Amino acid sequence: MKRLTLLGATGSVGASTLDVVARHPDRYRVFALTAHRSAEALIALAARHRPRYAVLSGLAEDATLRRRCAEAAPGTELLFGAEALETVATATDCDAVLGAIVGAAGLAPTIAAVRAGKQVLLANKEVLVMAGPFVMRAAAQSGATLLPIDSEHNAVFQCLPGGRNPGTAALRRIVLTASGGPFRTEPLERLEQVTPAQACAHPNWAMGRKISVDSATMMNKGLEVIEAHWLFDAPPEAIEVLVHPQSIVHSLVEYADGSMLAQLSHPDMRVPIAHALGYPERIVSGARALDLAAVGGLTFERPDLRRFPCLALAYAALREGGTAPAVLNAANETAVEAFLAGRLRFTAIARAIAHALDAVPATPADTLAAVLEADARARRAAADWVARAGAAAA
Repeated sequence: MKRLTLLGATGSVGASTLDVVARHPDRYRVFALTAHRSAEALIALAARHRPRYAVLSGLAEDATLRRRCAEAAPGTELLFGAEALETVATATDCDAVLGAIVGAAGLAPTIAAVRAGKQVLLANKEVLVMAGPFVMRAAAQSGATLLPIDSEHNAVFQCLPGGRNPGTAALRRIVLTASGGPFRTEPLERLEQVTPAQACAHPNWAMGRKISVDSATMMNKGLEVIEAHWLFDAPPEAIEVLVHPQSIVHSLVEYADGSMLAQLSHPDMRVPIAHALGYPERIVSGARALDLAAVGGLTFERPDLRRFPCLALAYAALREGGTAPAVLNAANETAVEAFLAGRLRFTAIARAIAHALDAVPATPADTLAAVLEADARARRAAADWVARAGAAAA
């Protein structure tokens, strides 16, 4: 019986994870569920899954909520504050931690789980983007196992022997696929007028608002390139991105002998989640079977960097190294938040990120303090640029 802590239970990845877990009551027990401020949703999940702990990381102690949770889910203790995330991620009664908190907020509890030597299922790509060298070193020291949940990285993991890079003599390249988002064929001159609702209307995947915008700008894929670099020890030039509108082939690996292996499935997050939960075994995910005849055709194209400048910025940050990827991520979070709030045009997201990369020089990312300092400086730089851009547009 594997005991699971789910960081970010009320989001789309959390919902998919709990669906898979509920299909295997003989294999998994939910040890802890967490949310930021979504008290009603978290208490409802606690009533259904009866974890030992539930955590509201964005709220202070609240006796009323604690009482309501006890009434709805007897046996579940409700904890409050960000520190409680690390408590449930490192508890000795927890075997595995699935990190599904979006953005930099998931960094501290995920690193705590890695340091504690847990099996860590990574859905939060920002952890490795921000602190890749630090996290990988901590995993090597503690013996933690890292299993990717992102559909692309999970696909690569499945296509590599034991999920590991066999070495540059055998591996030629990793190919990450991207749907191209909702604006793959939109005339470039119309992108400036894109609304948040349009950017969040992903054609294939059901995702949260921030990740949907990242998919529309293709920053999501840029962050995945950086994550793949750390997960699979591959240089930037060995990681390629192809646009694949059908979202059936989730990534590919090419070997030196000319062989190319791919992982295919419907765009359903339950597939990679089930793979990681059951690894090295295969378990039922609930996803429907893939009918290739019904799909009919699979197409691929190279990304247009005029349409997706964020992808080029991500490669540049990866090549610069150090804290540059942390700057990239922080500036992107700030710019996307401003776009979703109606304070920044869609096409200005990339410009805000480029400004932060220029304004905040990269330093070695050898300590968590250095990463967090770069993150804070990048947020300030991006916010200042957004404020100036808004004033100029007013």
